[in-house]
Amino acid sequence: MSVVIEIRPRFQRQVNLSPSETLQRLRAALRRPGSEIIGMAVEHHVVLKFPMEKQHYWSPQLALEVEEAEGGALIRGLFGPRPSVWLMFMFMYSILGVICLFVSITGFSQLSLGIAAPILWVLPAAAGLALFLYFSAKTGERLGQDEMHRLHNFLDQALLTPAEAIIQSEDEATPHE
Repeated sequence: MSVVIEIRPRFQRQVNLSPSETLQRLRAALRRPGSEIIGMAVEHHVVLKFPMEKQHYWSPQLALEVEEAEGGALIRGLFGPRPSVWLMFMFMYSILGVICLFVSITGFSQLSLGIAAPILWVLPAAAGLALFLYFSAKTGERLGQDEMHRLHNFLDQALLTPAEAIIQSEDEATPHE
């Protein structure tokens, strides 16, 4: 059994539309009045997110890359926090890594010289702090999971053809038992 540690969820999706048609539909969906999702599309890059007044600290955004593929377009999606939140976590991990590096060099040098090295107790504390950062990021991901689904649903709705949208709205109106 393997455990996959995924910090920023990713997905790929093949669509039967050309890349330009895919981007055109996404741009049209973003311009639609009353849409709860905002974003921007520049060349083959698209970012979908929530307006600032609807965001909380852990609100995700969806970065999309639209590429030419056989039979249509390939959409690569990457869910993640706002860049400022992502940068803060990467900065904290980097600081922990640098501290561990210097503590290790100092502590193991002291040990090799036969000197007591109580500074090495910083390493388990740093590992505990790294675990705390990881689990707080996972908690934030869970808090933003509903918004991740809404972003993904927005993408799905934007890529439907008009006929598919009519069929889907009729299916939603029909009560299922």
